[in-house]
Amino acid sequence: MHAPRNVRLHLWISGRVQGVFFRSAMKEEADARGVHGWVRNLPDGRVEAVLEGDERPVRSLAEWARRGPPAARVDRVDEVEEPYVGEFREFSVIR
Repeated sequence: MHAPRNVRLHLWISGRVQGVFFRSAMKEEADARGVHGWVRNLPDGRVEAVLEGDERPVRSLAEWARRGPPAARVDRVDEVEEPYVGEFREFSVIR
């Protein structure tokens, strides 16, 4: 059994991802997994998110983002692993 490793992933999600409850669904999924960070809509139609926490739930949430909620159509996810900071106490939807 390996020790938990904290990670930080920065995601940019493209497709039909605005107006389909992507952000609120992602918050529910993050809260269920104990992942912290934020999600927001971008002016160009993409959704951006930063995920922090234990590696397994963070990667599970990133995998969820490749599908999104039922009404979404995810075409592409750009993912960058960044140094873990631990700056968040919860997962927030930025409006």
